[in-house]
Amino acid sequence: MKNLFDDVSFKCSVLVTKSYSTSFSLAVYMLAPSIREAIYSIYGFVRFADEIVDSFHGFDKKTLIEDFENEYYKAQKMGISLNPILNSFQQTVTKYNIPDDMIQSFMKSMKMDLIKSDYHSKEEYDEYIYGSADVVGLMCLKVFVNGDDTKYDELKDEAMRLGSAFQKVNFLRDLKDDNLVLNRNYFPGVDLRSFDEKDKLMIIQEIEEDFKVALQGIKKLPIEAKFGVYTAYVYYKKLLKKLENTPYFEIRNSRVRISNYTKGILFANSFVTYKLKMV
Repeated sequence: MKNLFDDVSFKCSVLVTKSYSTSFSLAVYMLAPSIREAIYSIYGFVRFADEIVDSFHGFDKKTLIEDFENEYYKAQKMGISLNPILNSFQQTVTKYNIPDDMIQSFMKSMKMDLIKSDYHSKEEYDEYIYGSADVVGLMCLKVFVNGDDTKYDELKDEAMRLGSAFQKVNFLRDLKDDNLVLNRNYFPGVDLRSFDEKDKLMIIQEIEEDFKVALQGIKKLPIEAKFGVYTAYVYYKKLLKKLENTPYFEIRNSRVRISNYTKGILFANSFVTYKLKMV
């Protein structure tokens, strides 16, 4: 009956992904069936941790995130957890030999959100992004290469740059909530009280450089992963373009979104591009 519980656990990770991000869940669906469950489990884990520090206002977030981390390590030691998200994630960590330093770096960045509101230097900024985004890209890459260490070493830099690009787009999109609700400013050297078009374009240029490097890695991904990752790349590139075309004062006061209709067109175009072997 353990197999049934494991099946339910992975289905919970799928439910979490679909509930929190229709765009990411669609991109995961474009992956080969053999690796979808593992990516869903990674998303479920990082999403729950992120929700603790970003959304559970009125609760003891410090205790919650510490309990979540402790329960993960207990699950990793025992090979099982009654928390289905942790149960599925620990299996993925074991199966794909995901190093513990990645989990530690991720949890460190999550805890930083509880005590730090401004990032004054590039070093602080890079450290946070490495833990909150780059290592997530590396976890996924571990799944994509399925034990091929040579391929992993070849693609890890590009995987990190893609994770960075996704995170920075999220920062720019969520500027209003991060600033007014969570009292955070991730961009060093940018005063959100005087955020202007120059600041916006400087951030976008940095993200474009990340995407440029990341695309070269996407082209070299195993066939099981390439279309799904490319689909996510196309979506975030479109979101970045919309942010570029949105006046800075609107970004500061509202959250930019991509319509479901536009998402459908993007995914269709991605499929054509992929099938024509243009990526």
